[in-house]
Amino acid sequence: MGLIQNLRNALRSPSRQELELNYLNGATSRVDLEIRQREIDRGKFRRSTQFGY
Repeated sequence: MGLIQNLRNALRSPSRQELELNYLNGATSRVDLEIRQREIDRGKFRRSTQFGY
């Protein structure tokens, strides 16, 4: 059962929450972290509509 679970985890795409957390964890300073937080608040990881508007 562990092999199947590992395979499923490897093939799934990361959630938006995981993407945001990884992005925030990459900040190199407090100022960088605040900038990244604002970018997320503005929708950096939200999915755009079908036509990109």
